[in-house]
Amino acid sequence: MLLIDKQDGVAIVTLNRPEAMNALSKGLRAALAEAFVALQADPDVRAAILTGAGERAFTAGLDLKELGSDPLGMGAANATEPASNPVKAIETFSKPVIGAINGVAITGGFEVALACDVLIASTNARFADTHARVGITPGWGLSQKLSRAIGLYRAKELSLTGNFLDAQTACDWGLVNRVVAPEELLPTAIRLAQDMATIPTDISVFYKSMINDGFDLPFGEALALEHSRSVGWNAKVTPEIVEANRQAVLARGRQQKPS
Repeated sequence: MLLIDKQDGVAIVTLNRPEAMNALSKGLRAALAEAFVALQADPDVRAAILTGAGERAFTAGLDLKELGSDPLGMGAANATEPASNPVKAIETFSKPVIGAINGVAITGGFEVALACDVLIASTNARFADTHARVGITPGWGLSQKLSRAIGLYRAKELSLTGNFLDAQTACDWGLVNRVVAPEELLPTAIRLAQDMATIPTDISVFYKSMINDGFDLPFGEALALEHSRSVGWNAKVTPEIVEANRQAVLARGRQQKPS
């Protein structure tokens, strides 16, 4: 149901229900929450990748067949506990999360994708918000996050039609960072995650929280938040630390120069 592979500081979490388009059953939601709690506590894990098994689906969202047989099932759409809400499970993970979108990310699956910090899409990837067509409204953040990611008018177009958005258009609109061939999706995500994993965990976590917390505020308040946190952090940094890190940055830059 859920696969976890760890390599070089990176945890690859795979939603493994390809026969059901990786739909988020109650069991899979609980497993996802448990996995991210465990990974959060693992000091060897410095970044994570979330993807789906197969090439058809990242995840089709909540398992509607399961919900249709449970009178209380729709409560999952508004659940706030990580064990029932996979978006919360991802958002409470303080380290970087890369979404490797291998196929369709539909409705609740779209919300899960939006919970990641960076999105890499296969050419097979497509996004759709079909909440309105199913007759429900989002409860995991899509109605607010999507407009902030791609703009108000584009978000309304997607949500009020339920139409699919192809991977390249999603990239053009700023929803995903890049689009790659299916066979290159996981290798690309792994390289990026391993790059992130070379940043010390303490500053990576601190910086991610600064970006996220500031994004939720008006611009002036966000600048004040940055100043306050930056003063506290930088007061702990000695000239010796700066010089050592500067040399490491220069060496890394020389290695990354095009030939």
